[in-house]
Amino acid sequence: MIRLGVVASAVVVAGLSATGCGHGWSGSGAAEHVPTFAGEVAPILFEHCAPCHHPGGAGPFSLISYSEAKKRARQIAKVTSRRYMPPWLPESGRGRFLGENRLTDLQIATLGEWARSGALEGDPQHQPRAPAFAAGWQLGPPDLVIAAPEPYVLPAEGSDVFWNLVFPAPVTRTRYVRAMEILPGNKRVVHHANVLLDRSGLGRARDAATPGPGFPGMDLEIASSQFEPDSHFLFWKPSTPAVVEPAGLAWRLEPATDLIVNLHLQPSGKVEPIQPSIGLYFTDTPPARTPMLLQLEHDGALDIPPGDAAFEVTDSLELPVDVQVLGVYPHAHYLGKTFEGVARLPDGTSRWLIRVPNWDLNWQGVFQLAEPLLLPKGTVVSMRWVYDNTSANVRNPSTPPIRVRGGNRASDEMAHFWVQVLPSRPEDRLLLQDALMRARLRKYPGDFVALANLGSSLQTQGHLDEAIPVLRQAVAARPEDPGARNNLATALKAAGRPDEAIAEFERALRSRPDYADAEYNLATTLLVRGRTREAIAHLEHLVRAHPEDAVALSDLGAAYATSGRSRDAEVALERSVRLEPGNARAHFNLGLLAAARGQAAAAAAHFEEALRLDPANEETAAALAEVRAAMARPRR
Repeated sequence: MIRLGVVASAVVVAGLSATGCGHGWSGSGAAEHVPTFAGEVAPILFEHCAPCHHPGGAGPFSLISYSEAKKRARQIAKVTSRRYMPPWLPESGRGRFLGENRLTDLQIATLGEWARSGALEGDPQHQPRAPAFAAGWQLGPPDLVIAAPEPYVLPAEGSDVFWNLVFPAPVTRTRYVRAMEILPGNKRVVHHANVLLDRSGLGRARDAATPGPGFPGMDLEIASSQFEPDSHFLFWKPSTPAVVEPAGLAWRLEPATDLIVNLHLQPSGKVEPIQPSIGLYFTDTPPARTPMLLQLEHDGALDIPPGDAAFEVTDSLELPVDVQVLGVYPHAHYLGKTFEGVARLPDGTSRWLIRVPNWDLNWQGVFQLAEPLLLPKGTVVSMRWVYDNTSANVRNPSTPPIRVRGGNRASDEMAHFWVQVLPSRPEDRLLLQDALMRARLRKYPGDFVALANLGSSLQTQGHLDEAIPVLRQAVAARPEDPGARNNLATALKAAGRPDEAIAEFERALRSRPDYADAEYNLATTLLVRGRTREAIAHLEHLVRAHPEDAVALSDLGAAYATSGRSRDAEVALERSVRLEPGNARAHFNLGLLAAARGQAAAAAAHFEEALRLDPANEETAAALAEVRAAMARPRR
């Protein structure tokens, strides 16, 4: 078994507001009927405003009762007439999305007329029932709750803070997650949050090296032990309902995985503790399909001079395979003005993915398409951002405006567009990964992330002659990165160059002595070279640090058996099958040990189990036939 590494940028499950048009005041009857709260206004507010504006909600005040709404009637009319509220970024007619929370012209007119005519209550008996909002978990008690052991304390003053808290997932077997909720712990200061899956331990290491809980950073690079680009929008913001993943699209949570909560925090003027919790809802059904997130971006082109009201950044990607688009997520900071995401099909026609005429970072979010959009191979997906770095931009954080470049600080800018797609075939994800990384290298020659991911993808596809030079370039770009060296070493091993591989594994471990994947790969390569004693030392070190690693225990048992340490071998192999009963190789090796001791029945039982788990294994079938024949021979 080989353990590879993939570098992925961060984003990750979003909920959107409820749909519906509500009721409106009929302008044709204006002379005879004045809209009232009970008759026309309450249905609009309850559906479109109350999800935020309720007691305990993200809004600064409640709009559940007549008295609360009447006090703010003029304010409601003003912000809705300007379409500042309710917040909904996509332009009508440029893509269709779940949970569209956009008022109609008639609804806006109704609210305005209600305010102008004195904000009358009407007959309370005709008022609809006020909505109820759960104070805790929206989907009911989670199957697993992971809480931050201690709060992060946000300073009272300063600019926006991007902070990461690490949540080790206490699972001992692979689980499939159908839904996730976040309780932020302090809605007043948590603007939004992303959740990333970290199987590498790098986030935990950064946490340990940073005083207090967590570590800073907006966009993170997370290494994965296998090729699996982030595939789900694990995204939260206030007022968004929890979303259950579509049937067949649950995501996998494995043992030794950390969930990193990437928080965007806004100081409130006083010291604020933040202590989030994550609720996970499981299903026993593994995912039948695996979506993928495609990132268009061109932060390298961001160099916006002061006074420029229409600075433009674009990027595009030609799809190498057919895909269905499931959702989109545009992202920029405070200078963003307009955004366009378009798909140009091979026949020359175009389809809107999304258009945002008036970008506002405060209301960014994931937008799930109302229906999947099929894009055939050869479609070019493109993005276009326009930025306004003038004093006329009320969101510009700098007065007077200053030059702004791309970066991770809130005062920097970004030009991102994430598109969640579902490829027609699982293997197409590798082709999409290749296309993404080659496109990135055209923008940024020598880019480490692109080289590391492209090399890993080529290696996974078995294109070792292409993968090895690309991985060497990645190592040259970041000589001290252990993941890149581990990947290069695994490619060298697969190409039949074990001595070169051993040297690279050892260099990876010198950069990061606790890198379990590199140590495991080094140990198995040493076994291939017959250096069993050295391999055993590394495997023993590995299982001391990770006693739940069933695969390492299985290999350690096999190494012990090769060295004649049969009792130690049996102990390690039995521990392995207790942790992972489906390990066919461990059962096979236990069968060999039992057969060597003359315990034919025990040997046959292990061989039978190994063959049940791996029916095509001829070596196991032959061993089982041999032990059965021995059992059938009459004793003398």
